[in-house]
Amino acid sequence: MFRPSIKGAFARVLTFATRLWMRRWGLVAAVLLLVLTSTAADVMIPVVTGRLVAAVAEAASPWDAFGLLLGLGVISIAAKILSYFAIIALTVPTMQAAEAEAFARVQRLPADWHANAFAGSTVRQITRGAWALDDMADVLLLALLPSTLVLLGTIGTLTAFRWEVGLVAALGAMMFLGLSLTLTLFWVAPAARLSNAQDSRVSGALADAITSNAVVRAHAGEAREDDRLGQVLSKWAHRTRRTWRRGTWSGLAQDTSLWCLRAAVLGGALLAFARGLAGPGEIAYVVAALGVLDGYLRQIGQHVRMLQKSINDAEELVDLMSATPEREVVRLPARALSSRAAALTFNHVDYGYTGAPTPLFADLHVAIPAGQKVGLVGRSGSGKTTFVKLIQRIHEVTDGAITLGGVDIAQVPLSELRQHIAIVPQEPILFHRSLAENIAYARPGATLAEVHEAAARAGAAEFIAQLPKGYGTAVGERGVKLSGGERQRVAIARAFLSDAPVLVMDEATSSLDSEAEARVAEAAERLMEGRTTLVIAHRLATVERMDRILVFDRGRIVEDGTPADLMARKNGLYRALRKRQTLAA
Repeated sequence: MFRPSIKGAFARVLTFATRLWMRRWGLVAAVLLLVLTSTAADVMIPVVTGRLVAAVAEAASPWDAFGLLLGLGVISIAAKILSYFAIIALTVPTMQAAEAEAFARVQRLPADWHANAFAGSTVRQITRGAWALDDMADVLLLALLPSTLVLLGTIGTLTAFRWEVGLVAALGAMMFLGLSLTLTLFWVAPAARLSNAQDSRVSGALADAITSNAVVRAHAGEAREDDRLGQVLSKWAHRTRRTWRRGTWSGLAQDTSLWCLRAAVLGGALLAFARGLAGPGEIAYVVAALGVLDGYLRQIGQHVRMLQKSINDAEELVDLMSATPEREVVRLPARALSSRAAALTFNHVDYGYTGAPTPLFADLHVAIPAGQKVGLVGRSGSGKTTFVKLIQRIHEVTDGAITLGGVDIAQVPLSELRQHIAIVPQEPILFHRSLAENIAYARPGATLAEVHEAAARAGAAEFIAQLPKGYGTAVGERGVKLSGGERQRVAIARAFLSDAPVLVMDEATSSLDSEAEARVAEAAERLMEGRTTLVIAHRLATVERMDRILVFDRGRIVEDGTPADLMARKNGLYRALRKRQTLAA
């Protein structure tokens, strides 16, 4: 994936963060006002300190200066504390919004994006980016801004004391900041970007192995997974070590330049004192101002490094937010489906996978009347699954149109279209939530009685009743606490509850034992009643009772008819496939 330059990344991330902050512009203004107040007090402290020392040296009353010094301290502390409370009120909802919006965007990204992404890496990118926004707000509003203002104010007061000293301080500060920015942006940041990318890969590798633990244990692959993760961690360690070392060398260079600046400014003040051009109060002021200057310059160097780190940490989150989601409507104007729209038509459809030399479907034309039960058969890669995904608009047609109830599905919002289609996949995926929640996912707001009815029609009520917590039983990640047949019946119950007019089944019984297969098949037969049904068949015996069979071969429908008609064709592909499976059995 293309990644912008470091400067480009800074601009993109800061624009993203600013857009989130400005939703609460009143809090941003309050933070800025409080920071300015605290900064002004800090800038005045060296000036008042000089007056205090001069009063003591001249045997005058120091109490006015002392009282003013204490007052400035109170103002500085109070403004800082209030700014911290304001930044909390700003940052927490900003992080909340960033994570919520990133999650919403990921949920709506195309299937191809999800197929190429690690879930663990995506989670890491979102959470790390949200915390980076917290660091960014602290650095920019509470640290870098006041440090810069104090720096400018201190240089101004030094210039008022002796313009030569002020000039040395200004030039030294500019050189220090230039060195800090150059090292951070062009030496440390590129290394940090690579280490962050590898950090995301570590999260992805961990999640991939942990979620596939059953396969790992089944094949005694623990040692292999240890080695695989070790390789990923080794690269992470190398990149992280390089980033930290560069940060250390950058800090050393900045500290060295600060000592040179300190020597130049203090040396100039002492030279003025030796020539009788400055008294003890002025020297005390310069020493105090130099302490402030040194401290804030050092802080600015640290703030720049922190800002660079937060920019790198948030960059992948911003990339996620800039990814293009699925389009709700491809062809305007948008249109609604009738409540029981079920007749499907492929009108001269073309479709090809990105990068494929030839399209999979070319001028595909087929009509499926409402309520018809259709089996989709053919060799692997012939187009059966893609045919179904085009109906769901998981993929978009290149040319032609698919209509549902006479309406071009490209004009139908995705949320509405997919509510018209119930899916029972070959391997159902369940949430690590209760059985009731998993079944009711098909229809938000369904009552418990409706959930029970759907489970009963799917043949799932019996096994659910035997569980300790019944419908309140959590099923484990991806439903691992249930058997294959139980997961299938929960998926069928979900489809019953959705009551969609179009049903897609991907050979729901192909991986089950004979008893579980019989129960699921019975539930599936009940589910098909009154619905336009598409059954992707791997075992051809399961489509013998279909109204019609479409035989796919290399993206073309080469045979179309009833099971009996296709078996009567002596040289037909369906008959050959059926005979081959019968002999194998």
